[in-house]
Amino acid sequence: MILLTYQTPKGLKLGVKTDRGVLDIAAPGHTDTPVTPDALYRMGSAAVAPLAARVDEALERGAAEWFHDESRLRLGPPVPNPGKILCIGLNYLRHAQESGMAVPTTPVLFSKFNNAIAGPGEDIPLPAHAEEYDYEAELVVVIGRRAKEVSEAEALDYVLGYCNGNDVSERQLQMLTGQWLLGKTLDKFMPLGPYLVTANEAGDPQEMRMRCWLNGELRQDSSTSDMIFSVAEVVSYASRYLTLEPGDIISTGTPEGVIFGMKERVWMRPGDEATVEVGNLGQLSNRMVEGR
Repeated sequence: MILLTYQTPKGLKLGVKTDRGVLDIAAPGHTDTPVTPDALYRMGSAAVAPLAARVDEALERGAAEWFHDESRLRLGPPVPNPGKILCIGLNYLRHAQESGMAVPTTPVLFSKFNNAIAGPGEDIPLPAHAEEYDYEAELVVVIGRRAKEVSEAEALDYVLGYCNGNDVSERQLQMLTGQWLLGKTLDKFMPLGPYLVTANEAGDPQEMRMRCWLNGELRQDSSTSDMIFSVAEVVSYASRYLTLEPGDIISTGTPEGVIFGMKERVWMRPGDEATVEVGNLGQLSNRMVEGR
């Protein structure tokens, strides 16, 4: 399934992308189906079966008003309120090489906070007190089941699905101290979307093409096969030290082609637009704007 959220006067609603349009999950139907993003992530992977049944029923006999034209919707982040935002640093071999940093021997974990979450098409403010703004196309893993000390062999069974992410970064702040947090979690610095594609439809997470364009110019063009630590490895590794819950997300690193790795660095400025596309997860575009 292809899940999404969209804005309404009453807040974000949960929808499913279908050939007939975006199905409003809250339309009359099964009472055991989660109808809000929060309800979906409380259930996690257990929500997939009732949602699939709901979609099948709606496609068979649903009224036209149950479906919306996606082009008329303002989409929100597919995971609006993650419990945890974990990120993996230097997780692509060629990215580590272009950055002039040592290839890690264990996953490098850092975090972002929920103030960094943004949706597709949402403007990203760039505060005037900094200037080294960079893009990072990333595959984002959405956890579907409570995971504690899971093995690498079982780790993917705990994944609900995947979405595009852009780990927007301010490099001077990132490198200011030994902690990367400050340069990574400014407001709206983790846009997600447009969709969450469930694991059964997303395909092999280690065989996804990854691309990022800046103002229409292709900057990153790689594959998740260049990961140093696979999705299964990072889920297993993180679960060894902290309990992962449904709705937690893990952003699994960026490939080569970021501004930080270039000899001549021309950082992002207000007016620039970054577009991320990973596998069959759609395209995530966001425009940079002046911030305070």
